[in-house]
Amino acid sequence: MGLLERYDDLLDRLTAELRAHYGERLVACAVFGSVGRGTPRSGSDVDLLIVVRNLPRGRLNRVNEFLPVEAHLAPILSGGSNGGTPQDAVVLSPIFKTPAEVEAGSPLFLDMVEDARILHDPNAFLTGHLARLRARLRALGARRVWRDNAWYWDLKPDYRPGDVFEL
Repeated sequence: MGLLERYDDLLDRLTAELRAHYGERLVACAVFGSVGRGTPRSGSDVDLLIVVRNLPRGRLNRVNEFLPVEAHLAPILSGGSNGGTPQDAVVLSPIFKTPAEVEAGSPLFLDMVEDARILHDPNAFLTGHLARLRARLRALGARRVWRDNAWYWDLKPDYRPGDVFEL
């Protein structure tokens, strides 16, 4: 099994685990970064956005609630299954947000506009949020620029001192 197939298999199993674990509380899930773009390398982490209703307060509490999902995926994450080796171990890097936190916005969503792969979004909540942000960026003339081995956003190329704009 090739690298992309291993990541795709992991994402399928992860989505099933998230649905089973969070149930109706799960609003959306997306993968972004190199895995979302389809350009992972061996050992790439899996950047995840997980949108869940009624999340506990605080990152540590949210991570603790997620730990059973990771435990169920341990054989795949360790790299020893699906034709991989221990050198193919994968790390999940989840970010947890409530729907209200998504609506409040975050710089995180800028790159997701370009490279997010939505894994679960039955009511198009995340799809709609990213579409609105994409339209706003287009209206501003914003562009994502590659420089020195990293991306940055030029949000308003025609910006003049004193201009005020909102995303």
